[in-house]
Amino acid sequence: MMNKIKLFCFPFAGGSAAVFNRWRTLLDKSIEFNPVELAGRGRRIREPMYNSIKEAVDDVFKIINPQIENTPFAFYGHSMGSVIAFELTYRLREKNLPEPVHLFFSGRGAPHMPDDHKKKYHLMAEGEFKEEMIKLGGTAKEFFEHPELLEVFLPLLRNDLKVNESYVYTEKPAKLPCSITVLHGEKDEEVTMDEVNEWHIHTDHDCTIHNFPGDHFFINEEPEKIVDIINNTLLPLIN
Repeated sequence: MMNKIKLFCFPFAGGSAAVFNRWRTLLDKSIEFNPVELAGRGRRIREPMYNSIKEAVDDVFKIINPQIENTPFAFYGHSMGSVIAFELTYRLREKNLPEPVHLFFSGRGAPHMPDDHKKKYHLMAEGEFKEEMIKLGGTAKEFFEHPELLEVFLPLLRNDLKVNESYVYTEKPAKLPCSITVLHGEKDEEVTMDEVNEWHIHTDHDCTIHNFPGDHFFINEEPEKIVDIINNTLLPLIN
Protein backbone atom coordinates (compact mmCIF):
# COMPACT_ATOMS: atom_id res chain seq x y z
CA MET A 1 0.00 0.00 0.00
CA MET A 2 1.35 3.44 -0.96
CA ASN A 3 2.10 5.75 1.94
CA LYS A 4 0.10 8.97 1.94
CA ILE A 5 0.28 12.48 3.28
CA LYS A 6 -2.78 14.69 3.71
CA LEU A 7 -2.82 18.30 2.56
CA PHE A 8 -5.45 20.59 4.14
CA CYS A 9 -5.94 23.89 2.27
CA PHE A 10 -7.53 27.07 3.67
CA PRO A 11 -8.74 29.82 1.29
CA PHE A 12 -8.37 33.59 1.22
CA ALA A 13 -11.08 36.05 2.32
CA GLY A 14 -14.24 35.49 0.28
CA GLY A 15 -12.84 32.23 -1.11
CA SER A 16 -14.36 28.76 -0.96
CA ALA A 17 -12.74 25.32 -1.14
CA ALA A 18 -13.29 25.51 -4.92
CA VAL A 19 -10.42 28.02 -5.32
CA PHE A 20 -8.04 25.06 -5.04
CA ASN A 21 -9.84 22.87 -7.61
CA ARG A 22 -7.15 23.22 -10.28
CA TRP A 23 -4.65 21.57 -7.96
CA ARG A 24 -6.53 18.29 -7.77
CA THR A 25 -5.14 16.73 -10.95
CA LEU A 26 -1.66 18.24 -10.50
CA LEU A 27 -0.89 16.90 -7.02
CA ASP A 28 1.02 13.66 -6.73
CA LYS A 29 -1.24 10.64 -6.13
CA SER A 30 0.31 10.05 -2.71
CA ILE A 31 -0.87 13.49 -1.51
CA GLU A 32 -4.45 13.27 -0.27
CA PHE A 33 -6.06 16.59 -1.16
CA ASN A 34 -8.38 18.16 1.46
CA PRO A 35 -9.53 21.69 0.56
CA VAL A 36 -11.43 22.88 3.64
CA GLU A 37 -14.81 24.56 3.16
CA LEU A 38 -15.24 27.42 5.62
CA ALA A 39 -18.66 28.36 6.99
CA GLY A 40 -20.84 30.75 4.98
CA ARG A 41 -19.78 29.64 1.49
CA GLY A 42 -19.94 26.72 -0.94
CA ARG A 43 -21.88 23.81 0.44
CA ARG A 44 -21.90 25.57 3.85
CA ILE A 45 -23.44 28.78 2.51
CA ARG A 46 -26.37 28.69 4.96
CA GLU A 47 -24.13 28.44 8.03
CA PRO A 48 -23.35 31.60 10.04
CA MET A 49 -20.16 33.46 9.15
CA TYR A 50 -17.32 33.76 11.66
CA ASN A 51 -16.83 36.72 13.97
CA SER A 52 -13.11 36.14 14.53
CA ILE A 53 -10.11 34.04 13.52
CA LYS A 54 -10.62 32.14 16.79
CA GLU A 55 -14.12 31.10 15.67
CA ALA A 56 -12.73 30.01 12.30
CA VAL A 57 -10.02 27.95 14.02
CA ASP A 58 -12.58 26.39 16.41
CA ASP A 59 -14.65 25.32 13.40
CA VAL A 60 -11.76 24.04 11.28
CA PHE A 61 -10.34 22.16 14.26
CA LYS A 62 -13.56 20.14 14.51
CA ILE A 63 -13.35 19.34 10.78
CA ILE A 64 -9.75 18.13 10.68
CA ASN A 65 -9.44 16.55 14.13
CA PRO A 66 -11.00 13.20 13.12
CA GLN A 67 -8.79 13.05 10.03
CA ILE A 68 -5.24 13.49 11.38
CA GLU A 69 -4.62 10.38 13.44
CA ASN A 70 -1.95 7.99 12.13
CA THR A 71 -1.36 10.00 8.93
CA PRO A 72 1.23 12.71 8.30
CA PHE A 73 -0.39 15.97 7.17
CA ALA A 74 0.44 19.49 6.04
CA PHE A 75 -1.43 22.81 5.87
CA TYR A 76 -1.56 25.33 3.01
CA GLY A 77 -3.20 28.70 3.65
CA HIS A 78 -3.48 31.73 1.40
CA SER A 79 -3.84 35.21 2.95
CA MET A 80 -6.55 34.81 5.65
CA GLY A 81 -6.05 31.05 5.25
CA SER A 82 -2.42 31.44 6.35
CA VAL A 83 -3.54 32.91 9.68
CA ILE A 84 -6.00 30.04 10.13
CA ALA A 85 -3.24 27.49 9.38
CA PHE A 86 -0.85 29.23 11.78
CA GLU A 87 -3.28 29.44 14.70
CA LEU A 88 -4.68 25.96 14.04
CA THR A 89 -1.19 24.50 14.43
CA TYR A 90 -0.98 25.97 17.93
CA ARG A 91 -4.48 24.73 18.73
CA LEU A 92 -3.34 21.18 17.92
CA ARG A 93 -0.32 21.63 20.17
CA GLU A 94 -2.52 22.89 23.06
CA LYS A 95 -4.60 19.72 22.74
CA ASN A 96 -1.53 17.45 22.52
CA LEU A 97 -2.64 16.25 19.11
CA PRO A 98 -0.51 15.40 16.05
CA GLU A 99 1.02 18.45 14.40
CA PRO A 100 1.67 19.18 10.71
CA VAL A 101 4.90 17.94 9.14
CA HIS A 102 5.03 21.05 6.94
CA LEU A 103 3.31 24.43 6.64
CA PHE A 104 2.78 26.53 3.51
CA PHE A 105 2.04 30.22 4.13
CA SER A 106 0.97 32.07 1.00
CA GLY A 107 0.07 35.71 0.29
CA ARG A 108 0.62 36.75 3.93
CA GLY A 109 3.35 38.45 5.89
CA ALA A 110 4.52 37.03 9.20
CA PRO A 111 1.70 37.32 11.77
CA HIS A 112 3.68 39.31 14.34
CA MET A 113 4.33 42.19 11.94
CA PRO A 114 2.30 45.36 12.71
CA ASP A 115 -0.54 46.06 10.29
CA ASP A 116 -1.79 49.43 11.51
CA HIS A 117 -0.49 51.01 8.27
CA LYS A 118 -2.67 48.73 6.12
CA LYS A 119 -6.07 49.57 4.64
CA LYS A 120 -9.10 48.46 6.62
CA TYR A 121 -11.25 47.29 3.72
CA HIS A 122 -14.14 46.11 5.87
CA LEU A 123 -14.76 49.68 7.13
CA MET A 124 -15.07 51.22 3.65
CA ALA A 125 -18.32 52.55 2.20
CA GLU A 126 -19.89 50.33 -0.45
CA GLY A 127 -18.69 52.23 -3.53
CA GLU A 128 -15.10 52.50 -2.31
CA PHE A 129 -15.18 48.88 -1.16
CA LYS A 130 -16.17 47.63 -4.63
CA GLU A 131 -13.50 49.78 -6.31
CA GLU A 132 -10.80 48.49 -3.96
CA MET A 133 -11.86 44.86 -4.48
CA ILE A 134 -11.65 45.28 -8.27
CA LYS A 135 -8.19 46.87 -7.88
CA LEU A 136 -7.02 44.11 -5.56
CA GLY A 137 -7.91 41.46 -8.13
CA GLY A 138 -8.98 37.89 -7.44
CA THR A 139 -12.51 38.58 -8.68
CA ALA A 140 -13.31 39.31 -12.33
CA LYS A 141 -14.46 42.90 -12.92
CA GLU A 142 -17.53 41.56 -14.77
CA PHE A 143 -18.63 39.83 -11.56
CA PHE A 144 -19.38 43.24 -10.06
CA GLU A 145 -21.95 43.90 -12.79
CA HIS A 146 -24.29 41.18 -11.48
CA PRO A 147 -26.30 42.47 -8.48
CA GLU A 148 -27.69 39.01 -7.65
CA LEU A 149 -24.15 37.63 -7.22
CA LEU A 150 -22.96 40.66 -5.26
CA GLU A 151 -25.88 40.32 -2.84
CA VAL A 152 -24.45 36.98 -1.69
CA PHE A 153 -20.74 37.53 -2.20
CA LEU A 154 -20.03 41.04 -0.92
CA PRO A 155 -21.33 40.51 2.66
CA LEU A 156 -19.20 37.34 2.91
CA LEU A 157 -16.13 39.09 1.53
CA ARG A 158 -16.55 42.11 3.82
CA ASN A 159 -17.08 39.83 6.82
CA ASP A 160 -13.99 37.74 6.02
CA LEU A 161 -11.95 40.92 5.68
CA LYS A 162 -13.25 42.10 9.06
CA VAL A 163 -12.22 38.77 10.61
CA ASN A 164 -8.79 38.94 8.97
CA GLU A 165 -8.18 42.62 9.70
CA SER A 166 -9.25 42.25 13.34
CA TYR A 167 -6.76 39.45 14.01
CA VAL A 168 -4.32 40.26 16.78
CA TYR A 169 -1.15 38.19 17.08
CA THR A 170 -0.27 36.91 20.55
CA GLU A 171 3.20 35.70 21.53
CA LYS A 172 3.50 31.92 21.17
CA PRO A 173 5.01 29.61 23.80
CA ALA A 174 7.21 27.81 21.24
CA LYS A 175 8.25 27.87 17.61
CA LEU A 176 6.33 26.04 14.89
CA PRO A 177 6.99 22.28 14.90
CA CYS A 178 8.25 21.96 11.32
CA SER A 179 9.85 23.57 8.30
CA ILE A 180 7.78 26.17 6.50
CA THR A 181 7.43 27.38 2.91
CA VAL A 182 6.38 30.96 2.19
CA LEU A 183 4.96 31.93 -1.21
CA HIS A 184 4.74 35.59 -2.25
CA GLY A 185 3.61 37.62 -5.27
CA GLU A 186 6.23 40.23 -6.16
CA LYS A 187 3.53 42.72 -7.22
CA ASP A 188 1.46 42.13 -4.06
CA GLU A 189 0.64 45.59 -2.67
CA GLU A 190 -0.78 44.01 0.51
CA VAL A 191 2.39 42.22 1.62
CA THR A 192 5.97 43.55 1.62
CA MET A 193 9.10 41.45 1.21
CA ASP A 194 10.18 42.52 4.72
CA GLU A 195 6.95 41.04 6.12
CA VAL A 196 7.54 37.82 4.17
CA ASN A 197 11.15 37.48 5.36
CA GLU A 198 10.02 37.75 8.99
CA TRP A 199 8.33 34.32 8.83
CA HIS A 200 11.70 32.73 9.60
CA ILE A 201 11.52 33.75 13.25
CA HIS A 202 8.53 31.44 13.79
CA THR A 203 10.48 28.23 13.20
CA ASP A 204 13.85 26.74 14.14
CA HIS A 205 13.54 24.55 11.04
CA ASP A 206 13.97 25.58 7.40
CA CYS A 207 12.06 28.58 6.06
CA THR A 208 12.01 28.55 2.25
CA ILE A 209 10.65 31.56 0.33
CA HIS A 210 9.36 31.41 -3.24
CA ASN A 211 8.57 34.59 -5.19
CA PHE A 212 6.06 34.69 -8.04
CA PRO A 213 5.68 37.45 -10.65
CA GLY A 214 1.98 38.05 -9.83
CA ASP A 215 0.02 40.15 -7.34
CA HIS A 216 -1.85 39.12 -4.18
CA PHE A 217 -3.77 36.51 -6.17
CA PHE A 218 -0.80 34.83 -7.85
CA ILE A 219 -2.36 31.66 -6.45
CA ASN A 220 -4.97 31.85 -9.24
CA GLU A 221 -2.37 32.35 -11.96
CA GLU A 222 0.38 29.83 -11.16
CA PRO A 223 -1.24 26.49 -10.17
CA GLU A 224 1.39 24.32 -11.88
CA LYS A 225 4.35 26.10 -10.26
CA ILE A 226 2.71 26.12 -6.83
CA VAL A 227 1.82 22.43 -7.00
CA ASP A 228 5.37 21.58 -8.14
CA ILE A 229 6.63 23.24 -4.95
CA ILE A 230 4.08 21.31 -2.87
CA ASN A 231 4.93 17.97 -4.50
CA ASN A 232 8.68 18.49 -4.20
CA THR A 233 8.33 19.54 -0.55
CA LEU A 234 5.91 16.89 0.70
CA LEU A 235 6.97 13.74 -1.15
CA PRO A 236 10.30 13.41 0.74
CA LEU A 237 8.31 13.59 4.02
CA ILE A 238 6.29 10.45 3.32
CA ASN A 239 7.59 7.49 5.30
